[in-house]
Amino acid sequence: MLPTHQLHQLHFWDILNLMTSDLPECGVARFLALLEGPWATLIVRELLRGPLRFGELREALPGISPHTLTSRLRQFAAHGLVIRTAYAEVPPRVEYELTPLGRELRTVLDAMSTWALAVPTERS
Repeated sequence: MLPTHQLHQLHFWDILNLMTSDLPECGVARFLALLEGPWATLIVRELLRGPLRFGELREALPGISPHTLTSRLRQFAAHGLVIRTAYAEVPPRVEYELTPLGRELRTVLDAMSTWALAVPTERS
């Protein structure tokens, strides 16, 4: 559950989803439920560089649809991995950034990268 001071940054549907969604009890299954699909870890990878706007994320992830990116960001926000900050400016500006919990995924992604780079490119 998100700290109270962060709940005001979520939309009604995000809060409703947060209160009604069930995550698996198993840690590995929970991880896979939160970061399922090919785009989830890539979105986190990009946000590890710092706060980004929606368009910047789309540019960094060629091939991702706006619907998929929006859906993933909402899910991450609902589970406390991402903070969405809307600035009262003209034109409107919205930034997404990882929460401290989301930033903890750096070690996971680093370990995945290290493991993957150790796999031989050709089978013998």
